[in-house]
Amino acid sequence: MKNIVLVVLQLILFLLVFGIGSLLPPFHIEHVLSTTPTSTRIFIADGLILMFVLYLLLILIAALRKRLGVSAPWTTLAFVLAAALGFAMKFGFLTRSAF
Repeated sequence: MKNIVLVVLQLILFLLVFGIGSLLPPFHIEHVLSTTPTSTRIFIADGLILMFVLYLLLILIAALRKRLGVSAPWTTLAFVLAAALGFAMKFGFLTRSAF
């Protein structure tokens, strides 16, 4: 039961970092996905990068505490679910109109 609660809390933390990093990009890493005469579709990768750095930090903490075998699968599950939910909510995707 404790693991489920921690997965949900990590999932929320990952989603917050992904969302905030997408809305307020600190690194301004943008990839143009498609261009039309009226608009440009862009993916801002900052939120995804920040979320991955947070994941690595949590895995490093688990390794230092010698709990890698116990907590790493749960943290990985929270990371994958947060990435899937973030992409489903279209975090990081931006459309710039020419008008």
